[in-house]
Amino acid sequence: MRSVLILVLSMAVLGCTAEATQDAPAVRAADGNRLEGTVLETLDAANYTYLHLETSAGEAWAAVPQVRLSVGATVAIVNPQPMADFESKTLGRKFETIYFGTLEGQGAPSQMGQGAANPHAAMQGGMGGAGGQAQANSGPVEVSKAGGAMGRTVAELYAQKGELAGKTVSLRGKVVKFSAGIMGRNWIHLQDGTGDAGSGTNDITVTSSGTAAVGAVVLVQGIVAVDKDFGAGYRYAVIVEEASVE
Repeated sequence: MRSVLILVLSMAVLGCTAEATQDAPAVRAADGNRLEGTVLETLDAANYTYLHLETSAGEAWAAVPQVRLSVGATVAIVNPQPMADFESKTLGRKFETIYFGTLEGQGAPSQMGQGAANPHAAMQGGMGGAGGQAQANSGPVEVSKAGGAMGRTVAELYAQKGELAGKTVSLRGKVVKFSAGIMGRNWIHLQDGTGDAGSGTNDITVTSSGTAAVGAVVLVQGIVAVDKDFGAGYRYAVIVEEASVE
């Protein structure tokens, strides 16, 4: 009788161990910092490669800076950022969920410094940009400061970012770059002649549902966010979000 009891207990322990082993891959797949899988299919769009993956938790789609991969390759996506109901107009298809990140070992695109170029510009519509992007030729910029208590220059946004975080500001500037329809918003780069190009404090990024013509001088009003991290190494020291454009 005692031998039977020991055998039953041993089987129960082995069963629990097997179950834990089967669950482990799903836990790793749910890790917010990595998405691992085997490549089933690849699609190139502008500067991005879309990957159809077989993961331990099921099939998934991911997008990384363009890379050549063979079907059957095992990959890991670093810092994957999920986006639901994402539509890529470049590919002409909609993804229920897709993860944007960087292929492990590939290295992230140039990171967003203080006012550096829009990190999503490298996608050139690859994330579904309806209008792609446009950029003005570099040259001297001189724009008068927006009036009122909320008015700030580009340089002041960087210098006063601590006290302005979460507050609404007004800014007048020249549109030097415009990228449409990326991550569900339009990206506008403004310069007004203030700040330092060497440190990047002469250029501010604005997100909006509105549009703006490159080369035009516009007045925007939006909410200041600091140290904004969109994942995959794309970080902004200062950004103005949900802005209206006039």
